[in-house]
Amino acid sequence: MNAAELQEVRSTPLFSKVTDEQLSCLDGGEMVEAGVGTVLATEGEKTGLFHLLLQGEVRASRVYDRQSILMGINKPGSVLGETMLLLDIPWIATLHVIKPARCLQLREADFWRMLTTCQTVAREIFRTASNRMRNIEGYSQQREKLISLGTMAAGLAHELNNPAAAASRSAAQLQETADLLQRFLCRLGKCLEPAHWQHLLGASQEALEGKAVELDHLARSDGAETVATWLNAHGVDAAWDVAPTFVNLGLEVSWLEEVIGTMPSSCQADALGWLEARLRLKSLVSAVEQSSGRIVELVKAVKSYTFMDQSPRQEVDIHEGIESTLTMLGHKLKNVTVIRSFDRSVPRIMAYGSELNQVWTNLIDNAIAATNGSGKICVSTSLEHDQLVVEIVDNGPGIPPAVQARMFEPFFTTKSVGTGTGLGLVISNRIIGNRHGGEIEFESRPGETRFKVRLPVNRIS
Repeated sequence: MNAAELQEVRSTPLFSKVTDEQLSCLDGGEMVEAGVGTVLATEGEKTGLFHLLLQGEVRASRVYDRQSILMGINKPGSVLGETMLLLDIPWIATLHVIKPARCLQLREADFWRMLTTCQTVAREIFRTASNRMRNIEGYSQQREKLISLGTMAAGLAHELNNPAAAASRSAAQLQETADLLQRFLCRLGKCLEPAHWQHLLGASQEALEGKAVELDHLARSDGAETVATWLNAHGVDAAWDVAPTFVNLGLEVSWLEEVIGTMPSSCQADALGWLEARLRLKSLVSAVEQSSGRIVELVKAVKSYTFMDQSPRQEVDIHEGIESTLTMLGHKLKNVTVIRSFDRSVPRIMAYGSELNQVWTNLIDNAIAATNGSGKICVSTSLEHDQLVVEIVDNGPGIPPAVQARMFEPFFTTKSVGTGTGLGLVISNRIIGNRHGGEIEFESRPGETRFKVRLPVNRIS
């Protein structure tokens, strides 16, 4: 660099205290100019470069869930790349030049030599890196919480959809069926005697109290055809629509013949129609009850998962948290075999319940990903001395040894860019260690990865 360039560099906060004798720390530096749109670094790559921005502006962005999020705008005097070189990690953001830029660029070897030969620069670099890590990690932790919340919301929406849709369909049919039942009732009132009504009501009660027969698709189709043909012969309107109600309850033609055998022939079709409508009405009411019951269960699971309306730290049943987490992840577990091996005698512990559920969500979600959503996951609890132990085991391909050594490093992830923050296990480790005085262990080999969470039963503070 010439004298003018050296003076430009020394005017920045990083090098403002560098003496003439220390100027050798800049040896190897190269002045680089970049136009608007230039990419100085891409998230996920290792460039081995350090940048000191002298002119222009550089936009830093990171991909979360396939969405580019602005992390900040770097202005003249900013340093870029120091954190990646210090931690030996790929870039955690993509840098785009948004105003024509001019910067001092150092390669990795020159960067380390600069730190070892100039303490004032090294001190400023470490301070900058520390502040940047704190800011990025804080932001990423919030994103991790949002991801956990998003996982819960997606699971809840998926799980609520089926019972809500079923309840909506049944409710819509209830009014139609009730009106139909009323029409049959009006017509039958003109031709049935009290004895006929008693017989018909007894038959409907018998049908409702009977145990439905499990039929395969072919048997159900054959039964519906037989019953529909018989109903049609007795003048029942829309016989093919009516027949499934009787077949689903295991009612055969011989039973139906017995029901209407003593009734006037002019009333038989309406009697069969009334009977089907009454049975269908009961079935629809039952469907609404089951659907609304499922919705109540899901809402209860959400309240348990989030510890809504409860104090942050309280006595918790670890199994309730695990079960509510499995419910929230139910949409991802459709093709996964979940084995529960719970020791129900383990004591309740004082804990931050919602934070523990964030840990279970992280570990179980990782296990689901490891099995590609179609393997086997075992969740177990036990008591070892004075520690409550939760184990989550999957039968995925295992974690490579080279990756295992870096599992708890900030921002380290094996997921593709934009699908992981690299902080899931870091945050989980802090929740278990710092917040609960416990620890997370893991071991992995092909076909089995085991995460073991230890929580003290009687923590003093």
